[in-house]
Amino acid sequence: MGTSRYLMEHHVREEIQGKLLYISYSKYENDWKSLLHSHPFTELFYVQNGQGSFLIEEEEYPIRQDDFVIVNANVSHTEKSSGSVPLEYVTIGVEGLMFSFEGEKKHIIFSCKNEQKDLNFYMTTMLKELTEKNRDFESICQNLLEVLIIKLIRRTNFAFEVAPSLQISKECIKIKRYIEANYMNDITLDTLAEFSHLNKFYMAHAFTMYCSCSPIQYLCQIRIQASKELLANTDYSITEIAQSSGFSSQSYFAQCFRKSCGMTASAYRKSCKS
Repeated sequence: MGTSRYLMEHHVREEIQGKLLYISYSKYENDWKSLLHSHPFTELFYVQNGQGSFLIEEEEYPIRQDDFVIVNANVSHTEKSSGSVPLEYVTIGVEGLMFSFEGEKKHIIFSCKNEQKDLNFYMTTMLKELTEKNRDFESICQNLLEVLIIKLIRRTNFAFEVAPSLQISKECIKIKRYIEANYMNDITLDTLAEFSHLNKFYMAHAFTMYCSCSPIQYLCQIRIQASKELLANTDYSITEIAQSSGFSSQSYFAQCFRKSCGMTASAYRKSCKS
């Protein structure tokens, strides 16, 4: 009797904390309108049959059988069917995950034709479990979701990462504190990515989602606030205040200050003294 034994190496990646919200099956039958919409969670789409297009923030992308689409939270999108074969797809809603894509994109579309058998198994099994709701169906679906995401990461060559929303909050708070403590120094997206040990595009997108402004916009806000305090409480020249606040030049400082405060730095100083 021949026996082959393969030992685990125990290099297990950290558990993915995304929470499965729902899974649905849809078939386009011209009985509903395609309207742009968004969700506060990420959606994964797998096209099982047919062809059509995905409209994502006013850009249209063709999709066909075996295409996989990932759309991050709060990104406007909708799908449309075209051709003689109606579009059929499975959708998964996932809370607490945000993907980072190359080039600051908020979505990704790629073909999974070679993985059709695996993907159909994960999707149909989750759909069946959520429909029948037998004992421990939630655990089965959650585990299948984690396997699916790891398979997608393995499948693609794109630089995208996955992080739970709790981690996103912690990292964004750390970045905010770093900016607040170092605003007078030269800070770039590369600086913040190196500090946070995150992919630059993912970091910028996560920060914008969490703080409602980009890291560079937040940096500018902190610098303007620091300059306003110096204008009100010191006799430093405008040039000295611009440098002390971290601005690269007086002209750039003047431009940012007027845009933020609706007046020049000199006018602001006069208003404080009066």
